[in-house]
Amino acid sequence: MGPGWIIGLIVGALIVLVVMAVLARYFGLWIQCKMTGAGVSMTNLIMMSIRKVNPTVIVRCKIMAVQAGLTEHYDISTRALEAHYLAGGNVSNVIRALVAAHRAQIDMDWQIAQAIDLAGRDILDAVKTSVYPKVINCPDPRKNAGTLDAVAGDGIQLKARARVTVRTNIQQLIGGATEETVIARVGQGIVQAIGSTATYAEVLENPDNISKIVLNQGLEAQTAFEIVSIDIADIDVGENIGARLQADQAEADMRVAQARAEQRRASFAAQEQEMVAETQQNRAVVVLAEAEVPQSIAAAFRSGKLGLLDYYELKNVQADTSMRSSIAGMGDEVSPPELIN
Repeated sequence: MGPGWIIGLIVGALIVLVVMAVLARYFGLWIQCKMTGAGVSMTNLIMMSIRKVNPTVIVRCKIMAVQAGLTEHYDISTRALEAHYLAGGNVSNVIRALVAAHRAQIDMDWQIAQAIDLAGRDILDAVKTSVYPKVINCPDPRKNAGTLDAVAGDGIQLKARARVTVRTNIQQLIGGATEETVIARVGQGIVQAIGSTATYAEVLENPDNISKIVLNQGLEAQTAFEIVSIDIADIDVGENIGARLQADQAEADMRVAQARAEQRRASFAAQEQEMVAETQQNRAVVVLAEAEVPQSIAAAFRSGKLGLLDYYELKNVQADTSMRSSIAGMGDEVSPPELIN
């Protein structure tokens, strides 16, 4: 044999090995496509691997779509499945969701399902929730183990728990608010409904009225859910908030009155001290005036205007006045009025 024959044999062996490898890798998938009418050729399977697409996922999803009859209603081509896979979407989840929606006669096509999946929502769970509504506790026990506290018109506090039954609104799933928004709106509606009730007894007698009021407020607007029902699961009577507020107000009024009385007392005490100071000042003036009397008498003696007899007469008058004043003072303490006279 010449060198050409040897090279030809080597090339032929390599081709045979490549063909056998391709058949080992893709023959099973190709047979499945042929048997199920998925319409995926061997060339397409090879090109998927070159485009970094998992052929097994695409083939299984295409077979699932064909067997479920989705290709008769929606434009689900192999290229569309590959494009969604390359965009980072969950192709298997989308096909399962479309099958479930088709069986349940839910209006959802391939384009909407792709958009919902690429938006990060679990499309299969959304379809399941649309078929089988789920119950949401309000408030959410995973984040708040308490209750919805509201005060009725008579001041009695009520503590409520509710269960909200919702199902997915496929048309508003893109951009629609999540469960947290529904829980917050329902909680706000329950608190508002209880607060607008005249007495707590009305709420305890007819809790379904609260559910009807909240349900008619259109709380599911701009959310990804449709509220089926709102059920009050539990209502407990809390504190008498009205009485406590009245007691706090009375205590505050009492403190204000005490402050005002203390202010008036301080004002009167200040006035009293001012009067005492003024009395002391007047007494000082009197003492100064009395100190000038001896000087005036001495000056009268020197000038001859006052004689000795006049001086003794003045002293007698003073002594008589002092005696009468003394008698009058004793009479006020021990003597009856006729003794003073």
